[in-house]
Amino acid sequence: MDIKEIQNLIKFVAKSGATEVKLEMDDFKITIKTTDAGSTETTYIQQVPVTSALPQAAAAQPTSPAAPTATETPKTDDNSSKYVTIKSPIIGTFYRKPAPDKDSFVEVGKTIKAGDVVCVIEAMKLFNEIESDISGKIVKVLVDDSSPVEFDQPLFLVDPS
Repeated sequence: MDIKEIQNLIKFVAKSGATEVKLEMDDFKITIKTTDAGSTETTYIQQVPVTSALPQAAAAQPTSPAAPTATETPKTDDNSSKYVTIKSPIIGTFYRKPAPDKDSFVEVGKTIKAGDVVCVIEAMKLFNEIESDISGKIVKVLVDDSSPVEFDQPLFLVDPS
């Protein structure tokens, strides 16, 4: 099952109103739980068997993105209508640093250009570098380090001016 199929499954479960769905196949298990039947907040737990997991040394190294880069769309809030939002292209765990002992990719106030790596999202033991498609200044980091993120969840606010 690839990432697109998983994303479609999550969208289907969210629209169906189910509160919990478990899917078990030969090589993996996925459990999708929603907090409320009408809620948009969904928790995703993905489990990969130990036999198909990467060795620890390989899992610690960030790799090139396996998914498309982040999508940016203008915010509609009155306060931040001039800002662009960098959103998560995949489901996973958000990391601001390439490694625990390294500095963050970006900080509030830092100027970035298109193609700069802004964070890493771990999905099923793969570390995906998320690159910016826009140049500008980071105004706000919208997600805490080491927290789960959903598909299309806002990660950063960028001032393109």
